[in-house]
Amino acid sequence: MQELSMSSKLKYIFSIPVIISALGYFVDIYDLLLFGIVRIPSLKALGLNPDADGTFILNCQMVGLLIGGVFWGIFGDKKGRLSVLFGSILVYSLANIACGFLPYFPKEHLLYQYAGLRFIAGIGLAGELGAGITLVSESLPKSLRAIGTSVVAGFGLMGAVVAQLTVELAGGWNISYIIGGIMGIMLLVLRISVSESGIYKNIEHKNVSKGNFLSFFTNKDRLTRYLKCIAVGLPTWYCIGILAVLANQFAPELGIKEINPGKAIMWAYVGISVGDLLSGFISHALKSRKMAIFYMLIFTLIGVAIMLFGNTNTETKYYLFCVWLGFGTGYWAMFVTLAAEQFGTNIRNTATTTVPNMVRGLVPVMIFAFDSLKGHFPVVESAAIVGVVVFGLAFYSSLTISETHDKDLEFTE
Repeated sequence: MQELSMSSKLKYIFSIPVIISALGYFVDIYDLLLFGIVRIPSLKALGLNPDADGTFILNCQMVGLLIGGVFWGIFGDKKGRLSVLFGSILVYSLANIACGFLPYFPKEHLLYQYAGLRFIAGIGLAGELGAGITLVSESLPKSLRAIGTSVVAGFGLMGAVVAQLTVELAGGWNISYIIGGIMGIMLLVLRISVSESGIYKNIEHKNVSKGNFLSFFTNKDRLTRYLKCIAVGLPTWYCIGILAVLANQFAPELGIKEINPGKAIMWAYVGISVGDLLSGFISHALKSRKMAIFYMLIFTLIGVAIMLFGNTNTETKYYLFCVWLGFGTGYWAMFVTLAAEQFGTNIRNTATTTVPNMVRGLVPVMIFAFDSLKGHFPVVESAAIVGVVVFGLAFYSSLTISETHDKDLEFTE
């Protein structure tokens, strides 16, 4: 196959599908992490408990992501990738705008109203990344897939940084929700210019089963691939869901006066953005998806160990380690691309959408384990025990999953 010229490569990397997917993921991350950033001020303002009620609302959002991942995954394989990109952003944008008006809601059952809106937002947010990565993976030459998807994630993940800055500058947590919703509606208009994946069009009218979620569980090899894809991504949300979102719980034990979870999330995503952008180039250079992920996992594990047991006794040090862990877990785009490349076109969107949302949906399980262990161990040791399990599964899966670098994606299951 003839080597592409530099101008051709740039044309593909900065094509409409890549740009629109990157902007979509930017808004997705902004809205996804906004509750974690405004959890304490919003719940205090509404007269709710930041810890107990905050955990309940976060879990509702994550369950929404889990359910939405299955729904949008199937929908995208049956109706096309673009149908998800339009439908999902409309759902989560409207839910976020509604969150902005929570101070004006009736005070009775306010917790359940907040939780319900975050659940609906979670359902909408579940479709964005999977459909975007699937569309980009199927639109770019195989030699540029890793770089293209890294550009999507690298830029998109900056949405977390903008979310934190918006909260600080907007003058109110509820205004930040409204801004996020408006950005989503604006992007919805831009998506009119995007074309459907050519690879999907080739099977659109063929007599082949599409979006069969149960097919992951009816074949041993397919199930093994699916579970390994999920396990590879677990450390990303262990670092975000426990070490960043719940950062304030570590402050007393580490001897730190106060840690702002919003800032911990922001700095983690500064690292993730850089890591995600570089992970594609690392994979491209190594000619391997799995080894790029493996090396970044090692880097992350070292950071977690030093963060928890290496005298992290100031707020600044904690934030610096959040950047470290963010950079290490910046293989998120590579992990989702790996999932897209593992499965055939007829269930690719289902895999690519459900896998990252299964990881997000397992956050309540990780938090439950963390909270349960805190009854028997100190906070730091409890987090470490959960980390050992999570990283153990990720290392095993990254080493044993099949390599997909330069794999042809025109096949069905």
